[in-house]
Amino acid sequence: MKFGRFTLNSDNEIKQGVLTSDGVAEISGDIYSDWFYLGQTFSSEEVEWLAPIVPNQIIGIGANYVADKKDLPEEGPEMPVFFFKSLSSVIGPERDIVIPETIEEVKFESELAVVIGKEAKDIEEKDVLDYVFGYTIGNDVTAPQFFHKDGHWTLGKSFDTFTPLGPVIETNFDPAQARIQAFHNGTKKQDSPTYLMIVPIKRMISYLSKVMTLKAGDVILTGSPVGAEFLSEHDEVECKIKGIGSLENRVIRSKRKVNV
Repeated sequence: MKFGRFTLNSDNEIKQGVLTSDGVAEISGDIYSDWFYLGQTFSSEEVEWLAPIVPNQIIGIGANYVADKKDLPEEGPEMPVFFFKSLSSVIGPERDIVIPETIEEVKFESELAVVIGKEAKDIEEKDVLDYVFGYTIGNDVTAPQFFHKDGHWTLGKSFDTFTPLGPVIETNFDPAQARIQAFHNGTKKQDSPTYLMIVPIKRMISYLSKVMTLKAGDVILTGSPVGAEFLSEHDEVECKIKGIGSLENRVIRSKRKVNV
């Protein structure tokens, strides 16, 4: 099933829905445990998609793809590189990525995003998928200028609008068969299968659960394939995963200044 959040063209009330062949069926309740149909279905033309959830927290993994299968290490890193992103960085499809005036450059990073569906603590790799609610698309927009000299990444990842998510959460999805794609102004720049991940999804979620308790609504960004590029004002970026959909955003600049 494809779950999402949306507004209608006629008002700003935030609704929940399930995307069906007939349109978007409105639902209510907790998508992770107890929800129900309200009986109304809207056409795609009436709907403006938002980020499919308001995350509980956002955790990313760094440098997690190789260019070719032969480049995969026999064993992944003993301690993967994880970072947090701010909740205020989340936007939905068709919303603008806003670059503050003093930031020199940002780049897009198309990623498969995992949405946790229930509390997970100290879980084993073989059990990880039992705790996954579904999958969506993320764009881990990054400003390297704000990476700390000692290697901390959170600031450069956390500016407002730097985490587009959407358009929906797909619950019937096989991440092992996915390809992660990105198009920069219509030209394909990223196109990689998930088997090129250095730290596979099951390992990263199991590892995280042994450090912290993961909860329903946590979003795990699973890394970006080779090919990410820097963005300029008025650029358009489309992150695409077959079976989930397409996440499109445009880039603008603001006059807001941020000092390094």
